[in-house]
Amino acid sequence: MITVKHLRKTFQTPLVKEGKFAGLRTLFSRAYKEKEAVRDVSFEIESGEFVGYIGPNGAGKSTTIKMLTGILHPTSGEVLIHGYSPQKHRRRVVAQLGVVFGQRSQLWWDLPVKDSYEILTAMYRVDESVARRRLGELTELLELQELLDTPVRKLSLGQRMRADLAASMLHDPDILFLDEPTIGLDVVAKRNIRGFLHTLNREFGKTILLTTHDMDDIEQLCKRVIVINHGQIGYDGSIQELRDRIGLPTMMKVTYRGEIQVPSSWELPFQIVEQEANRLTIACNRQELKAMDVLRIVSNWGEMDDVHMEEPEFEEVIHGVYK
Repeated sequence: MITVKHLRKTFQTPLVKEGKFAGLRTLFSRAYKEKEAVRDVSFEIESGEFVGYIGPNGAGKSTTIKMLTGILHPTSGEVLIHGYSPQKHRRRVVAQLGVVFGQRSQLWWDLPVKDSYEILTAMYRVDESVARRRLGELTELLELQELLDTPVRKLSLGQRMRADLAASMLHDPDILFLDEPTIGLDVVAKRNIRGFLHTLNREFGKTILLTTHDMDDIEQLCKRVIVINHGQIGYDGSIQELRDRIGLPTMMKVTYRGEIQVPSSWELPFQIVEQEANRLTIACNRQELKAMDVLRIVSNWGEMDDVHMEEPEFEEVIHGVYK
């Protein structure tokens, strides 16, 4: 459904000259500095996938999204949506896309929300009866009934984001591109947005590409994650495979009923992070040593009462890729 081949994008920024008459000299000769924002990016996304596209600030996420939607032209490489280029066949491709930029709205600032929807349905040439039915479904899913007569400028950030999501789905696109859709939202608003996106993907089969800095969004919504850093793909696969690849330690907290007798002469295949009178905190890489093997060893040091395991936070895993 989405094919990206050797995508590259560079930007030119003018160099500021120094010294006397620098401004005058710039009028007659201007030098530029070239910055490569996206460098040889390739991937494919199949129909119905929910993919997280993540990376630090300046990694090239938004630039990629803008090339996928046809807003920017790549310096080299190719983007195909259903076999068509969003740059060369813009009208055909845009009809299949829904796009939400978290920091920008596609709604008209001073108009009531429903007026913006009427304009958008006319722009996409959606049949009036179909648009009415679809808006009814979206209004129910996103709880928009009380917002339809409200000017966009009076909406809270969470309300505007729900309204923008509905706007992106009015023409019933197959693909949804989301750039930071939960940025700045409170916990309740984020939960509502996630629930809606989950419904779109699982029940309606929409293909979704999500860029975000919120690792909870990724863990709760995406089965696949693509990590980009310095304009290049650093990882493409499942979240579990990413955890395994980084190999961050699992923390095991073992509580004993009495004192612990740890042999001082043993060379242990794991690290004891903390030791108390009746508790051990152990760090182990579960790709190298199974949890049951750890427990067999520590069970010799006393009568065990309880075991608690903590996997590394996904944000720590991502930071491991960025390094």
